[in-house]
Amino acid sequence: MAVSGPVIRSFHPSISPPPAAPSRRLSCRRKFHLQASAAGSDGEERKMMIRKEKDGWKIDFSGKKPPTPLLDTINYPVHMKNLSVRDLEQLAAELRADIVYSVSNTGGHLSSSLGVVELAVALHHVFSTPEDRIIWDVGHQAYAHKILTGRRSRMHTLRKTSGLAGFPKREESVYDAFGAGHSSTSISAGLGMAIARDILGKNNNVISVIGDGAMTAGQAYEAMNNAGYLDTNLIVILNDNRQVSLPTATLDGPATPVGALSSALAKLQASPKFRKLREAAKTITKQIGQQAHDVAAKVDEYARGMISGSGSTLFEELGLYYIGPVDGHNIEDLITIFEKVKAMPAPGPVLIHIVTEKGKGYPPAEAAADKMHGVVKFDPKTGKQFKPTSPTLSYTQYFAEALIKEAEEDNKIVAIHAAMGGGTGLNYFQKRFPDRCFDVGIAEQHAVTFAAGLATEGLKPFCAIYSSFLQRGYDQVVHDVDLQKLPVRFAMDRGGLVGADGPTHCGAFDIAYMTCLPNMVVMAPSDEAELMHMVATAAAIDDRPSCFRFPRGNGIGAVLPAKNKGIPIEIGKGRILTEGSRVAILGYGSIVQQCVEAANLLKSQNIPVTVADARFCKPLDADLIRRLSNEHEFLITVEEGSIGGFGSHVSHFLSLNGILDGPLKVRAMVLPDRYIDHGSPKDQIEEAGLSARHICATVLSLLGRPREALLFK
Repeated sequence: MAVSGPVIRSFHPSISPPPAAPSRRLSCRRKFHLQASAAGSDGEERKMMIRKEKDGWKIDFSGKKPPTPLLDTINYPVHMKNLSVRDLEQLAAELRADIVYSVSNTGGHLSSSLGVVELAVALHHVFSTPEDRIIWDVGHQAYAHKILTGRRSRMHTLRKTSGLAGFPKREESVYDAFGAGHSSTSISAGLGMAIARDILGKNNNVISVIGDGAMTAGQAYEAMNNAGYLDTNLIVILNDNRQVSLPTATLDGPATPVGALSSALAKLQASPKFRKLREAAKTITKQIGQQAHDVAAKVDEYARGMISGSGSTLFEELGLYYIGPVDGHNIEDLITIFEKVKAMPAPGPVLIHIVTEKGKGYPPAEAAADKMHGVVKFDPKTGKQFKPTSPTLSYTQYFAEALIKEAEEDNKIVAIHAAMGGGTGLNYFQKRFPDRCFDVGIAEQHAVTFAAGLATEGLKPFCAIYSSFLQRGYDQVVHDVDLQKLPVRFAMDRGGLVGADGPTHCGAFDIAYMTCLPNMVVMAPSDEAELMHMVATAAAIDDRPSCFRFPRGNGIGAVLPAKNKGIPIEIGKGRILTEGSRVAILGYGSIVQQCVEAANLLKSQNIPVTVADARFCKPLDADLIRRLSNEHEFLITVEEGSIGGFGSHVSHFLSLNGILDGPLKVRAMVLPDRYIDHGSPKDQIEEAGLSARHICATVLSLLGRPREALLFK
């Protein structure tokens, strides 16, 4: 397919006459239109791969990436300002195709970005970014935004080492007003920016884009309540795609949206009387003029409060003026509303409720149970993902299997997750025990205290939350669980480095923040078999809280316990894996595998070292640490966590017991005191200095043979 250069349509013989001008023009300036022309060898025009049909724009995904002549001219939002509505619709179609073909080669979060293509186009057309601030909550939905803000040429590097981040990142672009990889922060951040604008005497707009899933978190309501009180100009766009933004699909299909808000929004969407009364309110405003705005506002409020149910009333009670629901895939409607709101002199906080479809415009995503939320590389034609084959399952699946086995024997075991059934593996548990699995929405604080309440009544709650997400509920871990010594079990997935998801999802701090709690038992398995045993151990601990972390990725192929049923481990007891002399390496968690590999490399150079698996960070295995200290000249602790974690607790123990007063030399290997950017797991572990060769180098340095470290590459 050949693509024509920039032309004025009426002067190009190979292009059909332009359609009738849209009823509403967005600029009086002279316009130049671009359109792809496709001629075969016989000179006849071939079927367009991106084309306008009666029911909207259609994209042909059956072949190679289609030409995108209009998108090719857009490097930054300023280049969109003169486009007509029809051109913007074509731009959205080309942008949608670009996202599908780009993500098919890199993997990433697909459907969330497809659902907000028209929204991104309308926002960047109406508002003057980067002076106007657009904050994308969570960040899964920001790919269209990235492409329109100067990063299209680097989309092939998405989530790769030294490439584009998968989420908005302030260091990456001036157009990324606020970094976001977690949820429900956009309204708080936007309100802060709006108040700062007022104090500094500026007049820019601030727009927070938040999903209906993110709206389930308490922070969103706290921010809206404060926004209503402060009454500053702030635009909140509620992107309602009728499911939470994270992959909560069950094994049988899409999960039912969690919480009362979802049903309230559904009532709003389904109320024709509400929409008619809103139109009546608009008509009254036009007929009787701006001075009678209060009268129209009362009609509008009546429409919302009396006809639509509690949904919009909630926003009004919080002090936000509600507009909606609006078709989030109708660019002309979006532009009209944004321009009206932008032109208001002092509207205060406004919430615009738009309804979108996750995965919009890409049939395989629209049909998938999880809407193809997070994907690896895939075939654009079919949506089939090229998932790497592995002889082992993921640690997440081993955790789920072990928990199911425990629950089969103990009907008091229940499971809680925060909108992450797929991510935590609890969708398998939910399938087996639908009445004993609880999805609380994106509400980690509530999840922790809810689990604490369950524990007070004698149930055995397992609260499965990513390490980095549990940070959001830390006060509840301290005050509601540990202080009261309630036996809640925390299963912390994604402990350590997480590859392409980068620092927002990196579980760097859980060892430090859990081990400092007086009543907490803190464990970490070195392989999948140990994980199953620790699930059994946690189930058996019924007099205090406990936690265990495990990494992203697949198991190593360890021999699993019979029928996947773990055996409880003696609390605070580690194990020695290999015996050596002079140097002891004490690993904690999955990094033990790097320690074992390092020992094998050193053995090839006739340097035998001892490797031990600590298993527990609290309580420490005092006997094991004393033995390693007494029988070796050097002790190296290794962990895939921040400073202040396992190594710090070992050093504290050695200090209190006077062991550091003797000849023993101690070194701690931890994650560096900085955030590790996204990249491949191998690149990340190398950058962190925790690979097997780095452990070898530390050993050789202690032995006075640092040059030999160059042998290991």
